[in-house]
Amino acid sequence: MPDHAHLRRATAWMRRSADVDATRSSAALDDTSGHALLGLEGADDDFGPGSTALEPGRLYRRVSGTDDHARPVSDEELAGLGDPMAVEFFRVGTFPTTVQELLSNLPATAAASRKVYLVSEAGQIPPGAIGERDMRFAITAAVGGSQVDLLISAQAGGDPKQGFLQVAAWDPGEKVFNFYARFESSWVWAGNSWHALEPDSRGKGCFDSHVNGSVVMKELRIPWINWQSERATIRLAEDDPLRHDPLFQQVTGAQRLELTVRSLITRWTAARLTAITANGVVNHPDRLLRHLFTSTTINLASTDRQSSNITADSPDLTLPTGFWLNQDVLFDDLRLSTQAAPPRAPATRYLAGLSRFGFHLEEKHSGFSQPGDTFFAFVVPEAAHEDNEVVRQAVRTGLISAKFAACVLMVDFPNPVCSPARSHLMQYVPTMPTKTVKLCDKVAKAILDAVRAKDLPADSPEGRFAACWQEPDDAWRTVFGQRVDAYLRAVTQQIQTASGFDDYVRLAEFRRRQFRLMKLNEFELTLPVTNISSSAPPLAMREDATVAELS
Repeated sequence: MPDHAHLRRATAWMRRSADVDATRSSAALDDTSGHALLGLEGADDDFGPGSTALEPGRLYRRVSGTDDHARPVSDEELAGLGDPMAVEFFRVGTFPTTVQELLSNLPATAAASRKVYLVSEAGQIPPGAIGERDMRFAITAAVGGSQVDLLISAQAGGDPKQGFLQVAAWDPGEKVFNFYARFESSWVWAGNSWHALEPDSRGKGCFDSHVNGSVVMKELRIPWINWQSERATIRLAEDDPLRHDPLFQQVTGAQRLELTVRSLITRWTAARLTAITANGVVNHPDRLLRHLFTSTTINLASTDRQSSNITADSPDLTLPTGFWLNQDVLFDDLRLSTQAAPPRAPATRYLAGLSRFGFHLEEKHSGFSQPGDTFFAFVVPEAAHEDNEVVRQAVRTGLISAKFAACVLMVDFPNPVCSPARSHLMQYVPTMPTKTVKLCDKVAKAILDAVRAKDLPADSPEGRFAACWQEPDDAWRTVFGQRVDAYLRAVTQQIQTASGFDDYVRLAEFRRRQFRLMKLNEFELTLPVTNISSSAPPLAMREDATVAELS
């Protein structure tokens, strides 16, 4: 098990370990020493051949997967960075070393717009029951206008000079986010939104969490799991010094952060789609359509019920709709005609499942263990807003048709995340430049040609798509909606039975297992632990609402 300080990834990427001499005035980022603030895979002690240790008060460039080593940013490169960090700090030779110093040097207009948020996966665990609670501030501000263009992630509590400090800043000229991290008294530029999409740097460094080049809030939907919000208050000891931190005293509810994150994802997605279709040709159709055919990342959702308050006499639980299907796209964007109500599970089934499957929270490195579910009950992965927003805007702008998007999703709609069937169809998506007006028809033709040429069965992914594609243009919303209604009614029946509910618990755990393989899985306490073996076979939901092993 790695040192606890090495577990921090994603929005804070990785922070330095406590065993590094904090008095050094200059150093290199080194995975083995714990300096992997930027996820610098394979970097040696001096950032690679020909580089030198970081000097105080300088901006360096190090894009993981693209740059072999860190090097100082040139004057020309700095002039090309137009985000608030570059404009307000780096261009004038200012390199803040703490979050307080950074905030105090912003314009007064930025201070007026500032919002502070607090998150911790251990936030609802009694303070005396666990040691390190990994509390982080997320701070937003509008520096260059009325819209948020600066997002800061910083350690809450402890020595601010030793805690991590990372920034995503919007460049209005280039229409990208630039990603920065402070190291000692220097800063490193880790790339921009476009680097997240390039094969060499995709999934590396900060882009292992900012997967598509945008900002990240995994727990985006009410009740904003792990965040201080209108639904939950993070618990602090009476004598916790954090209570006296000015930033803590400004903390507001994450329900406001959700709106900001959604708008920022929309902003980058719009800029991206405008850029890639400017000449009427999509150069990399596969990079665009993977948001429809695959899960490039995920969000986490839960019920809005506190697990500890659920008793045998409690009302039925409405499990997250995103567990059953991608409701945001199918219902809100594609407007399928549906009537079925969300499935509800008897509280007694949920409680029996907690006992039968040994639900508990566990942090192995600290030895912490607590019986029961997470604070909010039944946390599961759901389709990511980042993926959905690309699909949404692609449909609205006519880049892909609503029917095409619906046909792809209906291939395996009961499995809204990480569907092998939908992913299988990516082989028919062109990788070469394709005219936008021909994109949908080209993919559909390739799939239909494969069905005929290979005599593929009706239940193959290709066969399912072909059947959907052949529905009349004036009927597909109704036909697909009827299928969804029948499925949700079947779920409602299955979830009332002990065997049916248990199957859904197993399916949920399998999907959590998929999340645990992602680098977004930063903390052990994000998800509950069960007695279901990690080697249990992969599972999938079927359209008849039964759960089956994947072959």
